[in-house]
Amino acid sequence: MSTTATPRLSRRLAQGAFLVFCWVATVVALVALAAILWSLLSQGLSGFIDPDSGGLDLDLFTKSTPAPGSEGGLLNAILGSLMMCAVAMVGAVVIGFLAGTWLSEYARDSLYGKVIRFLNDVLLSAPSILVGLFIYEILVFPFKGFSGLAGAAALGLIAAPVITRTTEDVLRLQPKALREASVALGAPVWRTIFAVIWKSARAGMLTGALLAFARISGETAPLLFTALNNQFLSLDLTKPTANLPVVIFNFALSAYDDWRRLAWAGALLIAATVLSVTVIARILAREKTRS
Repeated sequence: MSTTATPRLSRRLAQGAFLVFCWVATVVALVALAAILWSLLSQGLSGFIDPDSGGLDLDLFTKSTPAPGSEGGLLNAILGSLMMCAVAMVGAVVIGFLAGTWLSEYARDSLYGKVIRFLNDVLLSAPSILVGLFIYEILVFPFKGFSGLAGAAALGLIAAPVITRTTEDVLRLQPKALREASVALGAPVWRTIFAVIWKSARAGMLTGALLAFARISGETAPLLFTALNNQFLSLDLTKPTANLPVVIFNFALSAYDDWRRLAWAGALLIAATVLSVTVIARILAREKTRS
């Protein structure tokens, strides 16, 4: 009787110790997250308030980044980030959707498909600063100048593997009956993929694109080597382009209070954007699961 009770007691003690460890780790993570959010909200919201009138500071969205001690906002950085992310997502979505479709529907478990899948996973986990250095060597250094297009290329190279992996996983989850039914009706394979499989998986594919956008919207390191920055408003992506991550990086390290206030406001803008995109992606994924 005692020999049987001893293993049970040891298992219960081990289980209890493991649960306590999990709870402690969860509490530590939540406390750290709460501290980060509190700092972001308390400091970031102050950037949206005009220090003179106490109301909403519209200069944040209507003026470009200022010189120290001058009035200004983040208009050029916001527009620059939006333009580069838009160009990056156009290329990443096209490449990611087609590459993911090829891996799921054509390559499957072939040797060549496994090699491409492995390389995509390597690129998926590659540090963003290495991507920035790569684009610097092929698009910045040869042309002797930084540009928004180089920044968009770096962001697209980061987003494409995310979309490729998500697209492949979503397409693999589609029932084989859909493919068999479409082919049985005489539709070619490409038509089956385009009109049946993609239509059934569109919510999951869109979710992957949104998650990729959330991934690249706050990247700083690749833009330091490619787009750099521009203090003035410019819509020309062939020249250095202002962007929120680099502006935040530069202003947060400055000794000027007005620059640091704008840096916190920009950080809150990026965090709110990423949170909104993530929530939308979660909602789309949940609707896809229910359907």
